[in-house]
Amino acid sequence: MSDINKNRTSNTIKKVLQYIKKYWGFVMMSLLFAAVTVALTLYIPNLTGKAIDLIIDKGLVDFDGIWSILIQIAVLTVVAALAQWFMNACNNKITYGVVKDIRDNAFMKIEKLPLKYIDGHPYGDTVSRVIADADQFADGLLMGFTQLFTGVVTILGTVGFMIAINWKIALAVVILTPISFFVAKFIAGRTHDMFKKQSETRGEQTALIDEMIGNQKVVQAYGQEKKVLERFDQVNDRLAKYSLKAVFFSSLTNPCTRFVNNLVYAVVAVFGGFISITSGAISVGQLTCLLSYANQYTKPFNEISGVITELQNSLVCASRVIELIEEESVTPDAADAVKLRDAKGNVTLENVSFSYVPERRLIEKFNLSVKSGQRIAIVGPTGCGKTTLINLLMRFYDVNEGDILIDGVSVKKMTRKSLRQLFGMVLQETWLKAGTIKENIAMGKPDATDEEIIAAAKAAHAHGFIKRLPNGYNTIIGEDGGSLSQGQKQLLCITRVMLMKPPMLILDEATSSIDTRTEIRIQKAFDALMEGRTSFIVAHRLSTIQEADVILVMKDGNIIEQGNHEELMRQNGFYHDLYNSQYA
Repeated sequence: MSDINKNRTSNTIKKVLQYIKKYWGFVMMSLLFAAVTVALTLYIPNLTGKAIDLIIDKGLVDFDGIWSILIQIAVLTVVAALAQWFMNACNNKITYGVVKDIRDNAFMKIEKLPLKYIDGHPYGDTVSRVIADADQFADGLLMGFTQLFTGVVTILGTVGFMIAINWKIALAVVILTPISFFVAKFIAGRTHDMFKKQSETRGEQTALIDEMIGNQKVVQAYGQEKKVLERFDQVNDRLAKYSLKAVFFSSLTNPCTRFVNNLVYAVVAVFGGFISITSGAISVGQLTCLLSYANQYTKPFNEISGVITELQNSLVCASRVIELIEEESVTPDAADAVKLRDAKGNVTLENVSFSYVPERRLIEKFNLSVKSGQRIAIVGPTGCGKTTLINLLMRFYDVNEGDILIDGVSVKKMTRKSLRQLFGMVLQETWLKAGTIKENIAMGKPDATDEEIIAAAKAAHAHGFIKRLPNGYNTIIGEDGGSLSQGQKQLLCITRVMLMKPPMLILDEATSSIDTRTEIRIQKAFDALMEGRTSFIVAHRLSTIQEADVILVMKDGNIIEQGNHEELMRQNGFYHDLYNSQYA
């Protein structure tokens, strides 16, 4: 295992132990019940040995003595079973409590991650970390607590009992023990890398499946089923290869350690039977006890070797989840961040520079001054920075250089929540949560009354289709709108903004999925909504932004032209060509 993997594993173990500290009381109780279970279980062979010696010494069956021993064995068995039940209950509490805390922290981290992380990682891989990897970690941790605790206590207990009977035989057993450790360590070192690759490939497979299910219509429309299947087969083959190698190496552990354990058993039988009994050092009953203890002594090594193998897998999975939790969060709000209230809507961009990746510059030294109530339309070819400008205004991304001010206050000096509450945003890509139509509309204003919701829906021309749904506003829709059409989903998003009536608006292709007739009606509603409000409108259909106060023509991250529609048309520049190209 490389030094990097060792450091990563060490860090993962430390983090997991930090989570376990919260359940330290249950850990101690589990250890106590494990000790009781093992002690009682190990004492039973001692009673059996006494019964055998009792029969041999007297030469006949002493039913009273045997019956007394049987009662003791029955009582000890019942008490040991109860102790084991309590131990398992404690282990379950520890395991699933730790996994619950890890999942909680992972999901909280997703809420705090900067958008550059979300944009730069496949969604399916992130989902796989929180769901599949956490489950794998839970399985390994539960096995660890259940078998590791009892295994260690059993080893210590059997050694103690063997020493009490004959220390020489006990010493021979202990001397042979390290062989089992060397075998387990040799195999475990080769399984870690395979389990790591298996976990990573599983995340890649989940990402591919998530991508294909979400875009199945497009895949079928373009006849890409065969190529997608080939991609899946490649990933699936790699997963099968890594899984096979991981299981192959891990499966070697048990038979190899069993060989060593049988060797230990043979040594006890030969050493005890031919040497100790013949010399009178131990009795037949004591030899029976020693053989039973030797067998119980070796069993935990099989279990522990299996636990080590499973822990290899679970630690790899845990490291992926913890790696997500330890990702750098979005820059927190400043300690003296203010909540801007009653904003007028004056927006200023001062020498703003921004790029998603350092080697590819996008927006350079961008300056813009917008007065309260103005309608600013942003147009330009794909990739010129229109949506990026919106992301900077909402502070989904922070500028690399320069500053953005609202009413003279830097957005960096505001809380993100208060900043985003100043904007009402409708994007080309709609998003609806699983729930009722009413809950989706009232997302930005949870305390809205039914009358306000209906009024907003009427203003957005969504009331008609909502009333035709089975339960009207109480109709439950699935994830991302379920069976609603793209246009209906966009109408609901527009209704959401109509209800909020924020001081500033961002409309990024807000009517792109709506028919022309409804668009004309909504445009009138938007005109009423934008009255007195600062509005940023991103549009490809230039006919929708002719009434804007200022049109910014962007290209390669810079404003190359600026003015209203008539002024820009008179310039016969880029905007003139862009506008006429739509009617050519």
